[in-house]
Amino acid sequence: MATKLVSKIFRPTLLTQLVSCRSSSVYRPGAGPVSWRRSYSSETPPENISRFPVPNRKDLPYDMVELMDEVETKGGFLPNVFKVLSHRPAEFRAFFSYYNELMNKETGSLTKADRELIVVATSIHNKCLYCVVSHSALHRIYSKKPTLADQVVVNYHNADLTPRELAMLDFAMAVCRSDTITEQHFQDLEKHGFDREDAWDIAAIAAFFAMSNRLAHLTDMRPNLDFYNMGRVPRNKSKDGGPVKSD
Repeated sequence: MATKLVSKIFRPTLLTQLVSCRSSSVYRPGAGPVSWRRSYSSETPPENISRFPVPNRKDLPYDMVELMDEVETKGGFLPNVFKVLSHRPAEFRAFFSYYNELMNKETGSLTKADRELIVVATSIHNKCLYCVVSHSALHRIYSKKPTLADQVVVNYHNADLTPRELAMLDFAMAVCRSDTITEQHFQDLEKHGFDREDAWDIAAIAAFFAMSNRLAHLTDMRPNLDFYNMGRVPRNKSKDGGPVKSD
């Protein structure tokens, strides 16, 4: 089930609806088919995951509720970033639209594991608990390497990285630190098979999550407990006690 969270977190058609829908699209008696939202009979009391108010889902626009429901159904839980950022619906839509473009694109030479590793390395530099914990979990799922993200958190120069991964993180960290980017940076990347478009992807991920890290600090966003064990141990065991792979 954990794999479903990372592989299907955004359905393209749903994201298109998410960006195009107006934040005022809520249900009103007698309103047309465009202006409505889902109603819930009860709601769990809000968790202590943000210092800002976290709206009840029944008070959110339908397109946001639909996305949250899909993510929760497929992943088994709803990452707290969805709840926290729902405080501002228009920014919620913009955030997840750009997130999807950066992290789930099919072009370029960066794998999904590469992208998550960039987030982990830059987020530890920015001291962001939420992003380090959640994206370490996603890296473990994508890479099938249960300890590499932990090594990167401590010191990526001492981690079991390939020369390619090391060059990638060196460039990501240069962007993260706001170093002056020179032609030498691009040449170093090219030695390991990265072209200029890949460099843009690496830089854009580092830049986007610099913003995300700071929003997490602002809100005091807390990671779901579910993230801590994701990708470390099998979620289920067979009747004979052997491990069963997640689907």
